[in-house]
Amino acid sequence: MLTEGDKISFGRHSLTVRETPGHTDGCVTFVTGDQSMAFTGDALLIRGCGRTDFQQGCSKKLYESIHQKIFTLPGGCLVYPAHDYKGQTVSTVDEEKKFNPRLTKSLEEFVKIMDNLNLPKPAKIDIAVPANLVCGLHEV
Repeated sequence: MLTEGDKISFGRHSLTVRETPGHTDGCVTFVTGDQSMAFTGDALLIRGCGRTDFQQGCSKKLYESIHQKIFTLPGGCLVYPAHDYKGQTVSTVDEEKKFNPRLTKSLEEFVKIMDNLNLPKPAKIDIAVPANLVCGLHEV
């Protein structure tokens, strides 16, 4: 299990783990040693963020995670989310701090936005969440 500050080394490179819970309790962001790139998973998306209405989600935790662990990186740090529904693959910390329509708001406004997204329940959520909680391992 990875925790805050752990380093993953490969060749002459390394990634540092920053815990960024809120979408789920297990969300982490991986930051390159020189802080030029961050792999944000589902916490910070390009002009968005992970939903917080299921699977241990918490809007307040997510907002604080992003502001304390990602938005404190250098402005030019490239941000690579786990996925993007519009086909975008990269942004920067400065771009998200300036243009992210959810995360440019106060904590109170953010929580209100997230509480009122009214997103449909994902089609396979009843299968995915239990699988996610055990790293995809199923009883045979």
